[in-house]
Amino acid sequence: MIQNIPAHIAIIPDGNRRWAKKKGYPSFEGHRIGGEKTLPALIKKASEMGILFFTFWVLSPQNLKREKQEVDNLYRLMRVFLQNRLNEFHKKNIRLCIIGDRIQLPVDLQKLLKKAELLTEKNSKITVIFAINYGGKNEIVRAIRKISLQQSSGQANVKYQISNVQEEEINNYLDTAGVPDPDLIIRTGGERRLSGFMPWQSEYSELYFSDILFPDFSPQELEKTILDYSSRERRFGK
Repeated sequence: MIQNIPAHIAIIPDGNRRWAKKKGYPSFEGHRIGGEKTLPALIKKASEMGILFFTFWVLSPQNLKREKQEVDNLYRLMRVFLQNRLNEFHKKNIRLCIIGDRIQLPVDLQKLLKKAELLTEKNSKITVIFAINYGGKNEIVRAIRKISLQQSSGQANVKYQISNVQEEEINNYLDTAGVPDPDLIIRTGGERRLSGFMPWQSEYSELYFSDILFPDFSPQELEKTILDYSSRERRFGK
């Protein structure tokens, strides 16, 4: 049995389009396999291992700049995933949360995401967090704007209030408020960077970069990653 299981892992699922290209499939097929097969299997494995929080980067603001057909296909995949999996997740005591800037998403998808959160909000086996239209800088900017609006309400000296903002206050206005920072961030697909993923929360996260393209990143590979994590000594700068 693996000791020192992380409470929170996050995955940057890179390599879906390259996987499809290697196999001669349309690029969307990589996303479909990743969403329909790989992701549910990883959530199941994480839950079995006792991981409490599982964050998955579904879509970044940069992804929205791709061709309209590809973006529409990704939206469709999200709809199908939630429609097919929501009741199953609820029965398995899985809580679903969404982080990211939802305002640019189709209205029907926004409603579906909200429905998923409300249905599962009291579940406690594992919290699965989908980062949709999520960018780290965007999250911090939105948090500061929320603080500014809160502090300017009925107060004369806004500049003075903003100058006194502390780290904990920013934590409370991030999308991840109430969620522990990720202990481990995994990126598949061979790239060695975070690409703006959780810059605030990843200050002391352990990083693991896998060359495996996401559709092939199996539960066994996840367990291997957790085993690697468990062997590390975390000092948090001390």
